[in-house]
Amino acid sequence: MSAVALRCDADAERKLAHLRERFAEAFPVRAADEGVGRDVDRDADDGAGGDVDAVAPFAPVAAHGTFVLASAPGRLEVAGNHVDHQGGRVISSAIGERVWGLAAENGKHLVRVSMEGFGTDAIDLNDADWRRPHGVETQSSGALLRGMLAAYDEAGGPLRGFDLATCSEVPAGCGLSSSAAFEVMVGAVLEALFGPGPFAGTPEPAPGQVAAEGGEGGFVPLDPVALALAGVTAEQRYFGKPCGAQDQLASACGGTVLLDFGPKVPTVTPLAFDATGVGYAVVLVDSRQDHSVHTEEFASVPADMRMVANHLGAARLGDADVDALFASLQDIRAALGDGRVMRALHYFDEVARVDRQRQALEEGDFPLFLKCVRLSGASSAQFLQNVSPHGDGCGERQPAMLIQGLCAHLLSEEGAWRIHGGGFGGSVLALVPVGEVSGFMEAMDGLLGYRACREAVVGGPGVLARRLP
Repeated sequence: MSAVALRCDADAERKLAHLRERFAEAFPVRAADEGVGRDVDRDADDGAGGDVDAVAPFAPVAAHGTFVLASAPGRLEVAGNHVDHQGGRVISSAIGERVWGLAAENGKHLVRVSMEGFGTDAIDLNDADWRRPHGVETQSSGALLRGMLAAYDEAGGPLRGFDLATCSEVPAGCGLSSSAAFEVMVGAVLEALFGPGPFAGTPEPAPGQVAAEGGEGGFVPLDPVALALAGVTAEQRYFGKPCGAQDQLASACGGTVLLDFGPKVPTVTPLAFDATGVGYAVVLVDSRQDHSVHTEEFASVPADMRMVANHLGAARLGDADVDALFASLQDIRAALGDGRVMRALHYFDEVARVDRQRQALEEGDFPLFLKCVRLSGASSAQFLQNVSPHGDGCGERQPAMLIQGLCAHLLSEEGAWRIHGGGFGGSVLALVPVGEVSGFMEAMDGLLGYRACREAVVGGPGVLARRLP
């Protein structure tokens, strides 16, 4: 087991103790003659409230009496900015921070969730419209929950009522895919509670996962691709964000992987990415500009790229090529404008860079890898133009672009930097020589006036779920 996996295992014990307390507070348990084992039909109309006595603090109100603990990591976009939604290729890594959930059946037709820092939510499975997206939930955790429940149910999963307490180490709004981690974690909870179902996998673990052969340790085999694609549907249809599948796949699979979105079902290839081993640390610099509130500007990127693809007779840019773009350049400029052409050009060049970065990692050519990171950052800033948001009262503030300027000054050609993830704020990714990490982080924090830097743990386990004894 890797050092990162061992750390995850130790974290699990601490999180389990914390979540047990939260679960007991959020979902107090009735006495045995009133709760566990009582008739589900007679209890079906009970809501999340009411007078209850917590006489058995850690016992679920469930016929089977089984708790499940599930978790999924945030992700690091190593290479490939805004190409997944167009059928491109990216390199992604799971990070050390995770979203955690503790769940048990509740004997009701009700799903109740208590999310630390995000309040509570409940979905009544007796409601004829519960599977339908609810507009009032757009861009909320409740929308993601509903989307994952609907995906499991519509795929034939035996869904029943349950209670879920969650907590997260993945900061929201920083571009580390906290929403994808939440979706994948919820899917793992469903499979562990009710499976085998549509998210079931084989005992052979996905890259970066802790093995659960033969159910050893209570671990539940999961299908990371099925979980991830369900999460994409939840985020697109229910949450209202036109994302690609990179975030969910990176979270579900774990480790470092090359993701190819050309095929209908994306392919996953494990890669070795050990920046520390070649003398570099991965640092994320928080711009304190919440990218999650700029969904409309985010959505303009895939929309603009699709418009160019459609002009080339394709559904997405991955089904066209750069020669076709150049052959029709003047027509497309006249019809769609230069901004959309630049975003398309970024796509084609970025996918080619990802291929070079994969080769560089496989051949141990880290200087070439760093050069490609710098070129990617420049392309995102100049051509994709997704570093700084322009609406919603942003005014003259461009913190993510300023951070890249500071990275260039502090690192020069000794490191690399670029916008991380969807952009429009969020975080900047920096690769810093290990001997300069402390000085870099100290200088950056001092210049920005707040604690902006965090050193990322890269390549952790993917989604995990286990039934507790």
